[in-house]
Amino acid sequence: MSTVAPPGTGRLTPEQLVEAYRVMRTIREFEERLHREFATGEIPGFVHLYAGEEAIAAGVIGHLRPEDYVASTHRGHGHAIAKGCDVKAMMAEIYGKRTGLCHGKGGSMHIADLEQGMLGANGIVGGGPPLVCGVGLTAKVTGTEQVAVSFTGDGGSNQGTFLEALNLASAWHLPCVFVVENNGYAEATSSAFHQAGVDVAKRADGFGMPGIVVDGFDFFAVREAAGEAIARARSGGGPTLLECKVGRYYGHFEGDQQTYRGPNEVEDLRRTRDCLAGMRQRATDAGIVDAADLDEIDRSVGRLIDEAVAEAKAAPDPTPDDVLTDVYVKY
Repeated sequence: MSTVAPPGTGRLTPEQLVEAYRVMRTIREFEERLHREFATGEIPGFVHLYAGEEAIAAGVIGHLRPEDYVASTHRGHGHAIAKGCDVKAMMAEIYGKRTGLCHGKGGSMHIADLEQGMLGANGIVGGGPPLVCGVGLTAKVTGTEQVAVSFTGDGGSNQGTFLEALNLASAWHLPCVFVVENNGYAEATSSAFHQAGVDVAKRADGFGMPGIVVDGFDFFAVREAAGEAIARARSGGGPTLLECKVGRYYGHFEGDQQTYRGPNEVEDLRRTRDCLAGMRQRATDAGIVDAADLDEIDRSVGRLIDEAVAEAKAAPDPTPDDVLTDVYVKY
């Protein structure tokens, strides 16, 4: 039965808070910089930015172990950063450079790093949930404590692959967590027009799994709900559907004019629902973290992103000989 998760603090240590803030700040600066750089015309392909949704990636993935896996979406930069992918190699990949995580072959929508447990961003809407069922089945058969998490948008939650994955995970009692990042729009279509029912999480009832609704702007609420779901999966309790209600700061893709959004909608979100500002205020007001420490994180992350962009621009392009590499698996 679907419930609303309470916005608790989840007994975070100062070190955990600082690390979570660093992850969220890195995602924000990475995406804000990409927004500016994409406008120069130097970045090939499509780019879908995650700014505004940072609390979800940090709150969920912060519970995962190195051996756990994540399957992402076309809006995958935040998940990759939270899972530990190299920021500079990610930037190089988005620029299509040979030094990128996928040697310039994947670009923004297909960043992957299996060594970090990142199964990849995915240009196929609803493509991630079936992948984590595979990871969950492997963990169950081999007897490991691995957990697999998929991220899906509200639009992707209407895909058959999503619902089929929920059914399979529940029927086979797999250690999976299905996270729906409900940012209110399936591309340009409001969820009020494309989604029957109030909450995607209520669909969990039909598959016999818990369905949780949480404020996706609230890092502490996301972390608490995700922690319970991941612990449940890891201990053999089966899958959970976690819906995070949130909003994106940019368009569906870079270049989207967002004529479908209301007047000042984004400005109001930035002013009143900034997950970074909210986390910072709660942590400093409680005396858990010093504002000066967070300021230093802001500066160090800024330097990192500056270096990532400069190195990506200077990196070599793939050569014609690179076309046929990584095509066939060699055993």
